Amino acid sequence: MKWVTIVVCLLALPVAAQELQFSPSNTEACLAEATSLAEREACIGASASLCMELTEGGYSTVGMSACSNMELMWWDDRLNAVYRALRSQKRREDSESAGFSDTPSQVQALLEMQRAWITFRDTTCWFERSLWGGGTGGGPAAVSCLMMQTGRQSLYLEEFLSGG
Repeated sequence: MKWVTIVVCLLALPVAAQELQFSPSNTEACLAEATSLAEREACIGASASLCMELTEGGYSTVGMSACSNMELMWWDDRLNAVYRALRSQKRREDSESAGFSDTPSQVQALLEMQRAWITFRDTTCWFERSLWGGGTGGGPAAVSCLMMQTGRQSLYLEEFLSGG
């Protein structure tokens, strides 16, 4: 994901001088009201969109990238927390089924799935970036893609953590 980090860092530098009007509260409120996974997924980007509306220059390529990056970081923190919690839960479940030799390790399967997902996310967002050629819209498209994919993965893992 080095290319994405470079894109995000370069695009976010000029925005540092501006005051981003970002708060995750719009996304959090949307999630609190959602009753299905599809409704929860529709919340991804809610805070980034509001940030773009409220920030001076928020609809510039730099502004869009910065606002999306702020929500991406929020989703990434959420994903890391749910992954750690789910890994702990699955570790306990693995130890309970340790006497069954044909039972696959849930912790190992979770790790392999997450590694494969990271590759999927990065290549998907690299493809979306490539659709812009050398255009300035590629940066915001890549960051938005990362935000969407990370949000979806977080919500996906949360479904398992909640016993879904």
